[in-house]
Amino acid sequence: MSLTLYVCTTCRAATDDPDGPRAGARLLDALTAALAERDTPVAVEAVECLSVCKRPCTVAVASPGRWTYVYGDLDPASAADTILDGISRYAATPDGLVPWRERPDAFRKGVVARIPPAPVRSA
Repeated sequence: MSLTLYVCTTCRAATDDPDGPRAGARLLDALTAALAERDTPVAVEAVECLSVCKRPCTVAVASPGRWTYVYGDLDPASAADTILDGISRYAATPDGLVPWRERPDAFRKGVVARIPPAPVRSA
């Protein structure tokens, strides 16, 4: 199974130092470090913007044939384990639909969008 976690690296927290790394970049670093300690089959990709600037930090999880989710309001200092827990639950489903009560609290409160799978078009 191919699973991709997109991390918005341009997300900026209100408390970010204008000359320091942005919250989204710090979240990417934390996720990379957390993944190095786990055997989680996920590709992490930095993206310039997920257009959810009012709810930083933001990630999206996607996989072919599954629903895509966008989550915001994540803490770059503490959300890495929560995100990896959430995407492992996502990976365990056939369609990406994790029952609401089984999602980590940050995913319940931080869901921005749920996007249906792209249809498979025959040529």
